[in-house]
Amino acid sequence: MVAEKPMLADSIAKLLSDGKASKRKGWNNACSVSEYNGDFMGQRAYFKVTSTCGHVMSVDFPQKYNNWEKTDPSELYSAPIEKIEANPKMKMNDYLASEAKNADYLVLWLDCDKEGENICFESAMRKPARGEFMDVVYRAHFSAITEKDIKAAMRNLGRPNKNEALAVDARQELDLRVGCSFTRFQTKYFQGKYGDLDSSVISFGPCQTPTLAFCVTRHDQIVQFKPEPYWVIQTTFEDSEKTAMRAEWERGRIFDREVAGMFLERIKKAGGATVVDVSTKKSAKERPQALNTVELMRVASASLGLSPATTMHVAESLYTHGYISYPRTETTSYPANFDLKGTLMQQTGDKVWGKIASQVLSDGINKPRGGDDKGDHPPITPMRAGGAVLGGDSARVYEYVVRHFIATLMRNCTYDVTTVKLACGEEEFSFLGRQLIDPGFTVAFPWAGVDEDERAPNVKKGQKLGLKSAEIVSRETSPPGYLTESELITLMEKHGIGTDASIPVHINTICQRNYVTEVGSVIVREVLTGKECELVLPTMRAELETQLNLISKGEADYLAVKNHALEQFRRKFVFFVQNVTRVDSLFVSFTTLTEAGKPFSRCGKCRRFMKLVESRPARLYCSNCHDAYPVPSGRDGSLKTLGDKQCPLDGFDLLYWQGIGGKLARSYAICPFCASNPPFEGMKNGDGCDHCSHPGCPQSYISSGLCGCTAPGCEGVLCLDPQSTGKWRFACNRCPAVITAYEGAKKMKLKESECEECGAREVAVTLKDESKFAGCLFCAPEAKDQVNLNHAHLTAEQQQRQASGLRGRGRGRGGRGRGGGRGRGGGRGRGAPLMSKYVCGNSET
Repeated sequence: MVAEKPMLADSIAKLLSDGKASKRKGWNNACSVSEYNGDFMGQRAYFKVTSTCGHVMSVDFPQKYNNWEKTDPSELYSAPIEKIEANPKMKMNDYLASEAKNADYLVLWLDCDKEGENICFESAMRKPARGEFMDVVYRAHFSAITEKDIKAAMRNLGRPNKNEALAVDARQELDLRVGCSFTRFQTKYFQGKYGDLDSSVISFGPCQTPTLAFCVTRHDQIVQFKPEPYWVIQTTFEDSEKTAMRAEWERGRIFDREVAGMFLERIKKAGGATVVDVSTKKSAKERPQALNTVELMRVASASLGLSPATTMHVAESLYTHGYISYPRTETTSYPANFDLKGTLMQQTGDKVWGKIASQVLSDGINKPRGGDDKGDHPPITPMRAGGAVLGGDSARVYEYVVRHFIATLMRNCTYDVTTVKLACGEEEFSFLGRQLIDPGFTVAFPWAGVDEDERAPNVKKGQKLGLKSAEIVSRETSPPGYLTESELITLMEKHGIGTDASIPVHINTICQRNYVTEVGSVIVREVLTGKECELVLPTMRAELETQLNLISKGEADYLAVKNHALEQFRRKFVFFVQNVTRVDSLFVSFTTLTEAGKPFSRCGKCRRFMKLVESRPARLYCSNCHDAYPVPSGRDGSLKTLGDKQCPLDGFDLLYWQGIGGKLARSYAICPFCASNPPFEGMKNGDGCDHCSHPGCPQSYISSGLCGCTAPGCEGVLCLDPQSTGKWRFACNRCPAVITAYEGAKKMKLKESECEECGAREVAVTLKDESKFAGCLFCAPEAKDQVNLNHAHLTAEQQQRQASGLRGRGRGRGGRGRGGGRGRGGGRGRGAPLMSKYVCGNSET
């Protein structure tokens, strides 16, 4: 049996086995396996319960299409796509296959939504030991991690829904093709022309961009707003007992000061007012509907100060621990068989809201308001008492869920609204007062209570009132405020942008990528001005979601919907590319690359100085060749030239980057051209010279490598830091491991010879007093106290062996060095393990 998260698998196994399951760690170190004996389909069975960690697979283009420089973005609409492991390090496919070996049945306990349905088919990719594939695959449907729900789901197993999985497949493929094509084109075009965009990636997303458009539209309304002065007349009347009351003038705003003055004179001349009408009407505040995901995010943002992403993280944690029901639902109507009384009784013992719950049970549960049943999950409700044991954000979110549930079962809040109308000469005034009749649900929702600060005055029709004061007050119109997260969530839900699961992601993306700035505003405005404006309007995504929902219901063909939508986006992409030059007129506030930056290092093609553009993404720009080369950001460390050294492959000046963190920081030499155009197999974009296998380059790991990394499981190479003079250090080119040696020495040089005991290269050191050392840093007795292995990430056993000073010959692993190139010494690579007497634990004495 497979759940979606490790913690969920543990809970399910514990509940189904009545706490008798044994637990072991899975070999992929990410999941656990619970095992127990029980009954299945009327016969004895041996159960294994494990999990995935979210999606098992994801979609991507083949490797050759992931090179931004060599692939035209328009090709991405017809390029093949492939399913790849979502997290290769977890080896989830192999792990599930190994645990499912010899299994007769597969029961899937994935989250009961479309994404969960899609993971069902990802998890069931391997054919079982015997039987037809889908005949032995079952699906559990549940909405809460309670014994009742889990055991009921086990008794009523269904089958995975292929249509819902296909709807997710269609959305994933469309988002990949459309998002990558627009993102690559925009990023390359704008970063190739402007130097101060301050955005590393200028991406496009079918949901992300309309979300940004809401923010831009409101921003433009605020910026373009011109305040206009107006005047109002404020009056205070009093009765015979000198009780003052402030009434509202029926004319409201006057936009002419002289006209307002004329009305003021009329009012003062009248000297008082007559009560012409007193009316009272009963009003009510409706109790809330059952809680769904969007409402939870909206309230948490507005009242609890939690972002949508944080809210959902907390809610999912509460769900997996059994405190609330499944937190991703669009439904606002309780099922007919939902145990309202039993759920409410669980809360009667709480010190904060227990009395409220008890009172509702005593008075009788009111029938909840009608809502929408979306057919996914029941509304979010508490599943067990937990107010006394939770803390922090978990306690706050849980309290709101409980209070919301209690409020849905209470009476409406009722109150009287009394309207008093006055006549002052020819002018009319009114006064509103509220008086609470029944607080109803606001006992559980005190923040939603009726404001009784101004009660209706005790006056009668025909009564005369004196004019206590009257004055003109000057004001001016004001623009709307910037969108709050709560308002943005409301707009996204109204227009069908995103799902309850993806709304937090889209909001987080536009904030993290710095799009709610001038860059995002300019791009959205430009797209809005052209034929392709539907790209930022919510209608296009809403229509697509409607079509995807038809796929999930089996009412539309998967391929027909996907291909039609893809062709729509492809045409709009072509139009956008053809008309992108119009954007230049809108980027007047940005500096072109030719004008940005300062001379920094020489280009290997023309030998002229390139300029360093420090705004994100940091890059070197050659105004003569019109080429840009990404470099590490100066915000994360320091970047400087490496003296007058040049790359032997392309002639570019070498740079030196040192991260933040002193002598333990990551640092390396880097060639701007090689980092963008890796010359050797095994190098990736952005790699420094410590990943280069060029045998003639002094900065490559072949030349600067001392030995294999000391950290267990790391296949990197410890390379001499070219700028560590006086504080000599060897840093791994793959992990944070660092070794320092002979601090204060004047010179240190790697020799060609290798240690016969451990295979590390020997070094030649010149000390301050001009004395010299030559030999192995790890095996030579005189070097033992000069080498610091405190940050070499050794295991406890290795540290013990180091401290004991064990000597002896070790065998090591040999083989290739980092990047696939061979080292010196008959094929012994620089990636060979360091000093086997410490690392391998196979010392001979």
